[in-house]
Amino acid sequence: MKSKHRIVSLAPSATSILCEIGARHLLVAVTKWCKDVASVAGLPELGDCWHMDSVEKFLALQPTLVVGSVPYKPETLAKLLETPVNFLAMNPRTLADVYRDIRLLGDIAKRDAGAVRLIHKMQTELSQIKKRSRTGARPVRVYCEAWPNPRISSPPWVAELVEICGGKMVVPAGRRVSDEAVAAANPEAIVLAWAAVGAKSKPEKSYQVAAWREVAAIRDRRVVVIPDELLNTPGPPLIFGARQLLDALHGNRRALEKRPPAGKR
Repeated sequence: MKSKHRIVSLAPSATSILCEIGARHLLVAVTKWCKDVASVAGLPELGDCWHMDSVEKFLALQPTLVVGSVPYKPETLAKLLETPVNFLAMNPRTLADVYRDIRLLGDIAKRDAGAVRLIHKMQTELSQIKKRSRTGARPVRVYCEAWPNPRISSPPWVAELVEICGGKMVVPAGRRVSDEAVAAANPEAIVLAWAAVGAKSKPEKSYQVAAWREVAAIRDRRVVVIPDELLNTPGPPLIFGARQLLDALHGNRRALEKRPPAGKR
């Protein structure tokens, strides 16, 4: 049985999942943050769960389902809930949550087999990465950052990826943290994946934090940028994020690391 849904995806994670499980044809619009999903080129772009330009434009597409994910702005969410269209709100925290979302979207799209294959693909890839990360050494102490001001650590699923890659997140995941708390944790590597900036996180900002001058990652010039969509999109992109994390913690970091000139710390 084919799904008759017309889906508006306001979450890159939902878009990537739907495309990966073979449900691209159900999408009638996406958010601008879905541009990295090549197969959605040409679809209308709307706002997101934080800002919606025009509810009228949204309704003109005659969607039957809107899929959104955190962060939500109450006012925008209220506008969407006032429409007669069903709204699916996703709020994954862990990898288990990500797999549940994949199964849910597979059920909605009548692509259960595709959802099972995607979950198996992700679990197999992450299992292989975990095997490659087992070097016998102690875990690398890592601080992953999702936003610099206020300073917010990366979500819990990123902390899980760090562990899979042979590291340990040294501050609570998905929380606001202080400069002093990061300094006290003394990470050996700092990974920047600032939300909504792609690969444009700024390592020099980390080297300029006064409280971090004696942090191991700063002394060793080990501040690494990973494109935010690879770590902050709870779906298929996490495979690629995990590969880059593995390389950042154990492999050749030269292609990923952006070091400030000597004396500019």
